[in-house]
Amino acid sequence: MAFVPTIELHDYTIPGILRHNAQRLPDNDFVIAPEYGVRWSWREFDRLTNVVARGLYAMGIRKGDHVAIWANNVPEWLLIMFASAKLGAVLVTVNTNYKQFELNYLLTQSDAKMLVMISGVKDNDYIDHITGLMPSLLTDEPDSIAEKKLPFLKRVVLIGQSDKNPKGTYTFDELYTLAETVPDSMVEESIASQTTHDVINMQYTSGTTGFPKGVMLTHHNITNNGQFMGDCMKFTSDDRLLIVVPLFHCFGCVLGIMSCLTHATTVVLMTRFHPRQEMEILQSEHCTAVHGVPTMFIGMLEHPDFDQFDFSHLRTGIMAGSPCPIKTMREVTGKMHLPELTITYGQTECSPGMTMSRTDDPLELRVSTVGRMLPQTEGKIINPETGLEVPRGTPGEIITRGYHVMKGYYKMPEATRQAIDENGWLHTGDIGTMDEDGNFRITGRLKDMIIRGGENIYPREIEEFIYTHPAIRDVQVVGVPDEKYGEEVCACVIFKDGCSATERELIDFVRAGLSRYKSPRYMLVMEEFPMTASGKIQKYKLREMGVQRLSLQGAANIETA
Repeated sequence: MAFVPTIELHDYTIPGILRHNAQRLPDNDFVIAPEYGVRWSWREFDRLTNVVARGLYAMGIRKGDHVAIWANNVPEWLLIMFASAKLGAVLVTVNTNYKQFELNYLLTQSDAKMLVMISGVKDNDYIDHITGLMPSLLTDEPDSIAEKKLPFLKRVVLIGQSDKNPKGTYTFDELYTLAETVPDSMVEESIASQTTHDVINMQYTSGTTGFPKGVMLTHHNITNNGQFMGDCMKFTSDDRLLIVVPLFHCFGCVLGIMSCLTHATTVVLMTRFHPRQEMEILQSEHCTAVHGVPTMFIGMLEHPDFDQFDFSHLRTGIMAGSPCPIKTMREVTGKMHLPELTITYGQTECSPGMTMSRTDDPLELRVSTVGRMLPQTEGKIINPETGLEVPRGTPGEIITRGYHVMKGYYKMPEATRQAIDENGWLHTGDIGTMDEDGNFRITGRLKDMIIRGGENIYPREIEEFIYTHPAIRDVQVVGVPDEKYGEEVCACVIFKDGCSATERELIDFVRAGLSRYKSPRYMLVMEEFPMTASGKIQKYKLREMGVQRLSLQGAANIETA
């Protein structure tokens, strides 16, 4: 099928696009989950989500209600996503790494009426966490659970069978049974009652700083964002995208699912990242596209069985989440046969895509920038102190405006006003530059910028240079407190297997290639970096680790006094 780009915004809802695809391409695959033996066509998925929507309705879910989903990439995640959308309910996505304290915060702050969950991931026991918050689940019947500290939560639905299913939970299969009490016409009436500007999705910011905030996103926000990003990858119904990045995050939910929905592209779902298993699925399902963060691609490239797999059917996808080393990008586009791999930049508050490279951009441009603005969006670089736009090539804060900007943070009007100014510009808090052709480069977070003795230092520049050292596998640069200069540069490095270098050697290496004031004073060797579940490096944790390991608590106290 030929690719036809979209230029204008559309006014379709998620159920409306699903129904259109089910009528136009009924027998094409929409969802494939090899680990579960699932292969749903558009027609079958549309039918199944009607049934699940009726089951949710029977449990009391109505338009505007909040339904939380706490699970990794299981097929039921997608059933709940689309079934709740058919009712006009708001899907609240829960980070799979959450424990009891974080879950309590989210369920309380979001006013979730229902929680749909799996039993746990690895050693993170979700059942222990929810029963710790709701002891009534252990003794009460499903229709009578109630906790004073979670007054909104009325139903808990458990995906899969467990030998410790609490008495007060429903099983997912019971949704199908309860659906028989609700007529099909109810689903059609619910779909017809919705507008494209209704809030349909609430994703919590990943919390690299402070408490997470619930970002309210509409049909219009995420379907148009998916449309334009799918266009940048030239998606058609002939493409098959492997999604292993978390569905609870915009990367999986929008860059993945919405891009596929708007282009009738097949979703190939994988529960969690494992390099060999991902390579097996890429090959067996003849995927043409794959999304991932740099560490995922590095994991496959460095796997001892990499050369055993055929990647010739691959074409495109997105690498995002954290800066990609130039060397890695070249290996992915070449060795993994991803010549049209793209880079995306954005944040949850802008649905999430703001800029994106195109498949036909030169490789040099794709490895050094995050592309240019997506259609129907505005973006510029400003001086964060004056609010005035800066000349091209000058670092400043990135701001954006358009259809993609969130409706706001749930129940946080003051935080919303701080993020979106009176003229509708979303202030990203990211520092970057824009060249004469409109391509953006990200140099760091406004809060990550290091100020050493009055000099502004941007970590990304130092990171890119240290990546060129032959012993370095990964690097993150942060500022740590210093009594004399206010801050000093600290480079946290991970060595390649079998490689090493002394702190002095690495510092001298940087001094030989960059201005002296940019050279790290400290080098910390690490086995891994602290990350969010979506693959973002938590630099504030690296800074805290640096303070502890370097015994800089005294300087930190002076800095914050």
